[in-house]
Amino acid sequence: MVVLSQPALDPFILIQTSQPTSVFKKVTAIGLSNPDAETLIVEACQEFAFFKLINHGVPLEYMTRLEAEAIKFFKLPESEKDKAGGFLGYVNRKISPNRDMGWVEYLLLTTSPKLIHHISSSIFKENPEIFHQKVFAKLLRNEKSDCLFRLNHYRPMPCSGLQELSGQNVIGFGEHTDSQIISVLRSNNISSIEICLRDGTWVTVPPDPNSFFISVDDCLQVMTNGRLKSVRHRVSINNLNSRISMIYFGAPPLGEKIAPLPSLMERGKEILYKDFTWSDYKKSAYNSRLSDNRLGLFQNYESQ
Repeated sequence: MVVLSQPALDPFILIQTSQPTSVFKKVTAIGLSNPDAETLIVEACQEFAFFKLINHGVPLEYMTRLEAEAIKFFKLPESEKDKAGGFLGYVNRKISPNRDMGWVEYLLLTTSPKLIHHISSSIFKENPEIFHQKVFAKLLRNEKSDCLFRLNHYRPMPCSGLQELSGQNVIGFGEHTDSQIISVLRSNNISSIEICLRDGTWVTVPPDPNSFFISVDDCLQVMTNGRLKSVRHRVSINNLNSRISMIYFGAPPLGEKIAPLPSLMERGKEILYKDFTWSDYKKSAYNSRLSDNRLGLFQNYESQ
């Protein structure tokens, strides 16, 4: 269990709550060595837009070392953490420029080899190579990609009994879909990630610090012409335990055109989305609210 310092509750931060959810016991666990892995991944993405990747080949040692370095950073005084602030770097509570706030602090890092070396050296002074040589080497493939890596810290609520009084869960990061192609999530053993099923039911995903959770994002929904749907998700917190998570957001180069792929089009199915570049969609998403249907602006309504 990780317990970090608890700041005073800002009275100007609107605390969002949700009804308690049931534990989701149907998360598909898939190992890449499984000869049926491709079929299982497609089935899981079609049904839930979410699955658990096991036997992934990334040593647990790398992830636990990175988590330990993140904990050391988040323990620093706020004035020290603010020195690493900016669009890339340390952010406290602010989720978007459009008044979206959360009970979260995080580090947002680009996966550009040159920039990640510079940023990680200033943030993780003792062990910057953990980022550059270990974790990202397992994930990076295209140096021109616009991929991002985020380390989240969800602190316990400082008001003991807040949830018991309300009978609801407190939301640390509000419901949304991720904009990229896929997201790869790893967290500690604190249960908090919730996903929305196709019928609108919200469920809590059991934590597994030894595995990665893979989610379908907006661009993949477009590339499959809606055969795969991006998963709506959120994070709940409690007043006892801190949660540390790390997410790799897989995105294409900024100028890459996003459009339904002919090879994935169902016969006779009309094209549901207009073509756009990743830069176009990123700007649109940046200017929207967290819970907005960001793909709505890019739907080809003439074919609906």
